[in-house]
Amino acid sequence: MIVDELDLAVIRGLSEEEASRRLQEEGYNELPSTKRRSIFAIAFEVVREPMFLLLIAAGAIYLVLGDIREAVMLLGFVFVVMGITLYQERKTERALEALRDLSSPRALVIRDGRQKRIPGREVVREDFIILSEGDRVPADAVLLSCVNLSVDESLLTGESVPVRKSSCDGTVEMARPGGDDLPFVYSGTLVIQGFGIARVRATGMNTEIGKIGQALQTIEPEETLLQKETARLVRNLAVIGLSLCVVVVVVYGLTRENWLNGLLAGIALAMAVLPEEFPVVLTVFLALGAWRISRKRVLTRRVPAVETLGSASVLCVDKTGTLTLNRMSVQKIFACGRFYDLNNPDEPLPEDIHEILEFSILASPVDPFDPMEKALRELGRQSLSDTEHLHDNWTLLQEYPLSQQLLAMSRVWKSPDSRHYVIAAKGAPEAVADICHLDETQVRDLSEQINVMAAEGLRIIGVAKADFMQKDLPGEQHEFTFHFVGLIGFADPVRSGVAESIRECYNAGIRVVMITGDYPVTAWNIAAQIGLRQGEGVITGPELEKMHNSELQDRIRKVNIFARVVPEQKLYIVNALKANGEVVAMTGDGVNDAPALKSAHIGIAMGGRGTDVAREASALVLLDDDFSSIVQAVKMGRRIFDNLKKAMAYIFAIHVPIAGMSLLPVLFNWPLVLLPVHIVFLELIIDPACSVVFEAEPEEEQVMSRPPRNLREPLFDRQTVAFSLFQGVSVLLVVLAVFAIAMRRGLGEDDARTLSFTTLIIANLGLILTNRSWSRSILQTLRLPNTALWWVTGGALFFLGTVLYVPFLRTLFHFDMLHPVDLVICLAAGIVSILWFEGLKIVRRGRVQAAGRK
Repeated sequence: MIVDELDLAVIRGLSEEEASRRLQEEGYNELPSTKRRSIFAIAFEVVREPMFLLLIAAGAIYLVLGDIREAVMLLGFVFVVMGITLYQERKTERALEALRDLSSPRALVIRDGRQKRIPGREVVREDFIILSEGDRVPADAVLLSCVNLSVDESLLTGESVPVRKSSCDGTVEMARPGGDDLPFVYSGTLVIQGFGIARVRATGMNTEIGKIGQALQTIEPEETLLQKETARLVRNLAVIGLSLCVVVVVVYGLTRENWLNGLLAGIALAMAVLPEEFPVVLTVFLALGAWRISRKRVLTRRVPAVETLGSASVLCVDKTGTLTLNRMSVQKIFACGRFYDLNNPDEPLPEDIHEILEFSILASPVDPFDPMEKALRELGRQSLSDTEHLHDNWTLLQEYPLSQQLLAMSRVWKSPDSRHYVIAAKGAPEAVADICHLDETQVRDLSEQINVMAAEGLRIIGVAKADFMQKDLPGEQHEFTFHFVGLIGFADPVRSGVAESIRECYNAGIRVVMITGDYPVTAWNIAAQIGLRQGEGVITGPELEKMHNSELQDRIRKVNIFARVVPEQKLYIVNALKANGEVVAMTGDGVNDAPALKSAHIGIAMGGRGTDVAREASALVLLDDDFSSIVQAVKMGRRIFDNLKKAMAYIFAIHVPIAGMSLLPVLFNWPLVLLPVHIVFLELIIDPACSVVFEAEPEEEQVMSRPPRNLREPLFDRQTVAFSLFQGVSVLLVVLAVFAIAMRRGLGEDDARTLSFTTLIIANLGLILTNRSWSRSILQTLRLPNTALWWVTGGALFFLGTVLYVPFLRTLFHFDMLHPVDLVICLAAGIVSILWFEGLKIVRRGRVQAAGRK
């Protein structure tokens, strides 16, 4: 039985209502993934963090000293900070869960008589599934029909050689995997070639792979370059912090002969220096960044792609379906020695082109999925319905599929009232000319006709026909005596927004390379329509095949269009670009695209028409197959890295004054300014600010007007470290000045501490505001939406007010009452500490504008 003989009017499949009922009764078609962490498990992990151990140690020392209230308050802070950490963890996990749901393998099912693509987890028992080359089988099923179907079952059997499949009537019982010519397919196995329709027998844990009990996850945690860099930074800072902590304890104990208070001072410094926010921020940014990118219709399957996106310097894209809509319509036909334009759908087709349309339909599936075959069948339905050129009562006997060696396919038909067979063929014009055995003169004439159509940006196929009288059909298409019928040209409209997105790429220093299987003239026409820089000519697939690596690396610097390229050659293109130092993003949809997708820095699979193999080899999946979505993802990748850099710079900057105000009083025998309780209070502002406020910031104005970031550029380059140190030192100097002036005026220790701490809080909020953007001023950024910012700022000011003016809390914090004039002094001092950075922004902005005018 042939797949195309299955009448979808007969195979109705399940109704949507029945499928929903089965889904509720039997559950989703999925295996248990890694167990979700409970709130208590996360809380236990949080308690083991160094910061919380230090808090508990400080609380214990206060208990030993008899300061019950300080001890209780510090231990209470443990639960407050734990709550913030739990919120961050749950937000990250929810984002990752959403990504896992999106990245579920897909399945093509028949429901209510219509083909429908659904997430594989929604397949239910008794569903009819359609399988084709490159698909992951979504469930255990029995084959009702198949053509040249072979499946890789190594996941279950360990056997690396694909096995052939046969069909049955659907009444047999499922058997174990292994061996050729069985009518069963199994969940998780891979279709290597051919087509098939199957009825699902088992889903989820009832499948063969479910019985084995493997736990699969689509998105797995990977250690990225940024994570490695951050781990080194945290380790270095931790060593410095612990060393300073020991110094403080020893100096305090020796100079003041109070070792317990010295230990408290050491703990306070350790809390001030330990950069526990860095790994949390990185995790939150990458997870939420992947979630934000998915809202741009681009699914992140591998987290490192988030940090690589901003570095992409070349986008290699397929023409069909990415730059164009992949919605074909027949535009021009060459038959009987002349061209026919089909611009007016209301005009009847000339009799001379009935034959070519007839044989192109016979060479296509009865229920096609390919857009060109759909266009042919639609034109036939409209124009040939009342003619003898449609053959719904003919029987399909055999199909000769496309192969890498011959890009043409043939189908053998038998009519009820004839003894001979009718063969219809279609495919690449060169391949059809080959099976027709055209001579050199005919091939030359054909090339001229192809160029005429290709110059109009059309996709072109050739059509041929043959008769066969013998009983046994030959093994290959070349053994038929084909006659060339003509050429059909299809128009594929360019997607709206592509030209604008390409301009945006050029502004961002990103080169766009178009790769297509079409003719050079067709590719050149499309490039002109979308504003693609054509460079120095076109490289074709046959030329590519003959080039040495060094020649290709040289030519590829100046060529942006590759035509008549087969999927396997994409790997050569990617490797040549990488050898030239480019960071390459490559799109692909087929099984043969997988090596190139894997080799590229950023492999991008098509979500709409891509195979599961391509999706699995890629880092990103383009859910709507739209080029503009790739550009938006690159823009989002740049935004994520920028905001991550700002958050890290802020953390670095704010820890400088905190550490300085913890260390300097001990070294110079001053009264202690910051106690553990003060540092915890500051952490309550720092943690949500760096992980939530900065993550939600919109992109900078010039984010797509600068060249790509060097992939080797560290998160903390010299300029960033310098800015952070200057910001931190300026705040430290201002806070020290406030403290020194207060002490010189004869104010008490508590007064000086209160003024210094309030100034530090205001300066902290100032650092958050000024680091929101490194190009816009604070006044400009205040107009940009960021809900989390106002929650953090409002919360900080509210709790500052409570510890200043609620007597019980004021005593616990060792504060004194502040008068309105004191508040004004603290506010002014906090603002002064970040004014220089605002001035620097204005100067840099002026230089950029002046350069733009030139």
